[in-house]
Amino acid sequence: MRPDGSTLAHGIGGAQDLPISPELAIAGAVAALTVSFTVLALAWRTPRYADSGGGRPAPAWLDTLASHPAFRIGLRVLGMVLFLYTAMVAVLGPDRVTNPFFGIFYVWWWVGLVPFSLLFGPVWRAISPVRTINLAFAKVSGGDPDVGIFRYPERLGHWPAAVGLFAFVWLELVYPYSTELGPVRLWCAVYVAVMLLGGALFGNTFYERADPFEVYSTLVAKLSVWATDGGRLVLRSPLANLATVVPRPGLVAVTAVLFGSTAFDSFRDSTTWLRFLQDHDFINANGAVASDTAATIANNVALLVFCVGIGLIFAAATMATGVEHRTDRRTLPNRFAHSIVPIIVGYIVAHYLTYFVEVGQMTLIQASDPFADGSNYLGTADLQVNYWLSYHPTLLANTKVIAVVIGHVLGVIAAHDRAVQILPARHQLTGQLPLLFAMVGFTAGGLFLLFAA
Repeated sequence: MRPDGSTLAHGIGGAQDLPISPELAIAGAVAALTVSFTVLALAWRTPRYADSGGGRPAPAWLDTLASHPAFRIGLRVLGMVLFLYTAMVAVLGPDRVTNPFFGIFYVWWWVGLVPFSLLFGPVWRAISPVRTINLAFAKVSGGDPDVGIFRYPERLGHWPAAVGLFAFVWLELVYPYSTELGPVRLWCAVYVAVMLLGGALFGNTFYERADPFEVYSTLVAKLSVWATDGGRLVLRSPLANLATVVPRPGLVAVTAVLFGSTAFDSFRDSTTWLRFLQDHDFINANGAVASDTAATIANNVALLVFCVGIGLIFAAATMATGVEHRTDRRTLPNRFAHSIVPIIVGYIVAHYLTYFVEVGQMTLIQASDPFADGSNYLGTADLQVNYWLSYHPTLLANTKVIAVVIGHVLGVIAAHDRAVQILPARHQLTGQLPLLFAMVGFTAGGLFLLFAA
């Protein structure tokens, strides 16, 4: 959404955002990955993050604060207040894109999960309203919120979360009525209903493994410095923290949806895709949609291809290595999937930075007048959006490219450490080459889309 209320193509802002040479940026990124791998091959011969425990104890006062029941209750209250406010504006607010419900849903909730999880750890777990409601039901009934009627099936792993994430990105990116109040409100109602039913059946394990937003937040939080060890808050290096990701079924699917949907969001604004739609009469020469159904089908297929394609490429790259007979190749994709998390975060920063900063401010302004009647409940209605980032395109361009490169370099380091841990000695380097080639392709493709949109 633009400040004037029109729909905003919330991606990277277009090539005019990036006043640097795309060829230079892509070549530099590929060189950075290659050099990183070479240095790792020479200097990193033994795993450094095989032991997933440990960490430096956090200051005593901070550990006491984080573990205090009042602090945890305060976070739950905050989550419920935000939930109830959002529900109020969704039900009673005007059916216009200026309704703050859309900004809360698409910007604060979806995009905001990344920076907040990086800074503070798994925030959605701490403030999740569905967890709080499930806890309240358990207190009333005398039950245990951690224990449901059934045991959560191990084989399901994170597959329900992957499906939920795909449902969200489908709504945001390809559903033609994603800025109409009714459909988005219905999506949220279905999400809450499914989460409450899952919590009742399987307890809090369901939220840990199947809630799309909790799984997303927890994965990103693995790149934060915060962790717990024996119930105590500790400080841990992000890469050591990342190595503690549990390789459950569906983990590759989760990362593929997050990575693929972000790439598709850039691709759908590229001249290549717009020209394809125009050549096949999906849009006319003026840029208006000529066939809603055909264009929607094309976007649906493209989104699916991006998500499935990235998952298949990653799975094939991780399985294309020599392993000991006792190691099942089919387990390798999920064991290496944690290395995709830094890449996802890098692309989220590159793709949504201006969107989060600028539309996030606009949402705060709109939240003070949710019913468009001139109210100023939060005292923010008279604020103005600060477009400082957009007014410094060179800084913005460099930040986006650096975010992508750093994400891939961290991904290479995480993959290398896991490789020297689980691959036989004779394949520890050659076995990584397919995954390195895949990451180089992801880097070049991602930067190409960054400039092409």
